Amino acid sequence: MMAFGGFQGSSESQPMAEINTTPLVDVMLVLLIIFIITAPLLTHAIRIDLPQARSQASPEKPQTITLAIDGRGAMFWEGEAVAAEALAARLAEAAARKPQPELHLRADRETRYQVLAEVMAQARVAGMARIGFVTDPSAPAAKRN
Repeated sequence: MMAFGGFQGSSESQPMAEINTTPLVDVMLVLLIIFIITAPLLTHAIRIDLPQARSQASPEKPQTITLAIDGRGAMFWEGEAVAAEALAARLAEAAARKPQPELHLRADRETRYQVLAEVMAQARVAGMARIGFVTDPSAPAAKRN
């Protein structure tokens, strides 16, 4: 009968209680040597003289035009009521300015999407390149059904 984990001369058949640490020590020594060799390579830095850029912030902010639309679809150009028919002319005049102003759309929560889509289409046809939506982040979220 073959005895596992015991000595050849012993009559007991209990497993050997000692752990063989030689493979563990071998692996740790190999890892230590690898880290000793690679550590100087990781800390080596290449010296580069980068060019210095000197620029100032543009003091001129882009002009903005605020177009507000209430829940009934009424439009207000910079706080002044404007008819839907006159909106296209105002958008064309604003698009012709140099530099072109940004169009900020402020729509009421109850505004129909169709009204917004028509205004954005008119602004695009007039040549407005920059259109943004203004929202109120502090307002509570709409209830979900």
